[in-house]
Amino acid sequence: MEDIAQIYKALSEQMRLRILMLLTHGELCVCDLMAVLEEPQSKVSRHVAYLKNSGLIKGRRVGTWMHYFLKEPLEGLVAAHVEFLKRELSGLDWARDDVEKMKEVQAKKLCEAPPPVTRKRASGTTGTAAAGMAGNKGKRKANS
Repeated sequence: MEDIAQIYKALSEQMRLRILMLLTHGELCVCDLMAVLEEPQSKVSRHVAYLKNSGLIKGRRVGTWMHYFLKEPLEGLVAAHVEFLKRELSGLDWARDDVEKMKEVQAKKLCEAPPPVTRKRASGTTGTAAAGMAGNKGKRKANS
C-alpha cells in the first residue's frame, strides 16, 4: 500500500506527471526535459529528484548531462499503475503536445552541442567580468 501511496504523491504535481509520461517513451536527457517543459534546469532537476526518490525513475551521467529513464523492472502494482497512466493519459492534448515537442527537441540533439566557448583575456579573466573588475580597481585607487 505504501508503494501506491508514494506513486500518487510523486505524481500529484503536474510537472512530475508530465516528466513520467515523457519517460514512458524512453530515456531522455535533462536538457531535453528542460526544452520540452520550458522550465529551468533547477526546477526540472527538483522534480526529477522527487521521482527518483520515489523509485519510479533512474538516472545515469552521459558526459556533462544526466539522462533519465523509467526504473526497470517496476514492481507489480507500480508497473500496472504506470501502464494505466500511459494508456489513459497519452491521448490527452497536453500529453500529445509534449510528445510532439519531445520529438522536435530530440531531433536538435541539444546535449550533443558543444559548450559555449569562453574567450580568455590577456589578464587570465574571462568575458565581461574582466571589464567589471578593471572598473573596480580604478575606483579603489581613486579612493585610496
